[in-house]
Amino acid sequence: MLTAMAVAPLSGLSVLVLDDEPLIRRHLVATLERMGADVTAADTFKAARQLASEFSFDFALLDVNLPDGRGTDLLRSKAFGSNTGVVMMTAEGGITAAVEAIKLGALDYLAKPFEPEALALVLARARRSRQAVRATEHKQSEAPENHFCFGGTLAALEIQLRKILQADDRLEGAGAALPPVLIQGETGTGKTTIARWIHTHGPRSQGPLVEANCASIPESLAESELFGHERGAFTDARNARIGLFEAANGGTLFLDELPSLSLALQAKLLTTLEDRRLRRVGGSRDLPIDVRVIAASNHNLKELVREGRFREDLYHRLDLFRVQLPALRERGPDVLELADALIARLARRHRLPAKKISSTGQRRLLGYGWPGNVRELAHELERALVFEEGDELNFDALIGTATPANAVAGVTTAVPMDDWFNGSFRFPESGFSLEDAILRLINHALDQSQGNVSAAGRLLGVSRDYLRYRLGGWKDGPKAEPAPESGHAPAPPSQPPAQ
Repeated sequence: MLTAMAVAPLSGLSVLVLDDEPLIRRHLVATLERMGADVTAADTFKAARQLASEFSFDFALLDVNLPDGRGTDLLRSKAFGSNTGVVMMTAEGGITAAVEAIKLGALDYLAKPFEPEALALVLARARRSRQAVRATEHKQSEAPENHFCFGGTLAALEIQLRKILQADDRLEGAGAALPPVLIQGETGTGKTTIARWIHTHGPRSQGPLVEANCASIPESLAESELFGHERGAFTDARNARIGLFEAANGGTLFLDELPSLSLALQAKLLTTLEDRRLRRVGGSRDLPIDVRVIAASNHNLKELVREGRFREDLYHRLDLFRVQLPALRERGPDVLELADALIARLARRHRLPAKKISSTGQRRLLGYGWPGNVRELAHELERALVFEEGDELNFDALIGTATPANAVAGVTTAVPMDDWFNGSFRFPESGFSLEDAILRLINHALDQSQGNVSAAGRLLGVSRDYLRYRLGGWKDGPKAEPAPESGHAPAPPSQPPAQ
């Protein structure tokens, strides 16, 4: 008896069987049909070549020696498209022909006679190989580096992620499908890195991870890219091709910037998530799929639903495990911890010594608004590491570029340079840290006074001892108090309020 695991890999897939021995051919057809495959049989080289020219097959089982030719000649003449996984069958002693077939593009071979279990294992291995090829085609030439660290203000987020992994282990152990994960956060906050973290630490870490930026896929090609297509489904579709869902089967599919998909495609995505089946473009049959979907957006999906730009039913289907990433400006002293980690990686990449951040550089990093979040931080660190001279990094390029809170929020109201109060600032519903605001004012005054504590005190209208008290008696740089996870302070003013 075949186990369910052996049967599952072929459910709903099309297979061509080429063998001139009637008994073997009938046995193969019956075995494959029990596995759930849609089987077409041929007994001659000519018949197989004709079928390959008229139909698309997911797999082809080819005998080497035939009355009117050799199965390897079908590979040599490229009778099958790149979407067809070819497995050769050869009698004992025919290993030379099998090796030749592998060189011509076959994924594997079977030595006759073989048991049904061996057939199932070889085809499952061939399917994984085909998935890997498709995922490699889609993968960018160089994946971006991991630009994320948990740090003090993200302790709650780390606990939440580990709870997701615990739930995943229970569901995977029970044979249930893993529910989607929705990651929301501003551009550059690390959504892709969190998706990779969930996959790497989860129960499907050995499966494929396929990443797709929906915003970069042309609308006319999005359906084919995600769900695949059959030969002849549209102009230039000369061969069938599996989509990213099939490439990620048994693993994780990360869909970044999901709201970029059309409403019609969102409906098909919802159906796929609910039914765990998909239909290729131009196809007539549904294929079972077992994929963990992680979706990400830099927009508030609830607002998009209200505006009619995102399907409400899809939003509720995705919003089972939600991860909200804070902006970098809300992470307080975590900026310095993250900067140290990034500097070490960037130094290795450029083969440069890893420099320390000076006390002036620390103040500038803490006082900047980081509208581009972690991605912008990485770029600034790289620029400083490559171009700044000296043993420490001061981030001179940040002088005069402090980003006010209204600019971070996308408001263009002009604020006079001599007005310290930003009237367009809106307090976040989650709360505001007055302590963090005071610290940012102090840091800005120290930056303006080039680190002179007495001069900074005069700018702020306070004593030097007060500044030392607020900064914890720093010697090598300010000992910033951790900022809360919620809310952010307004921009450091050019002049302080009257004391």
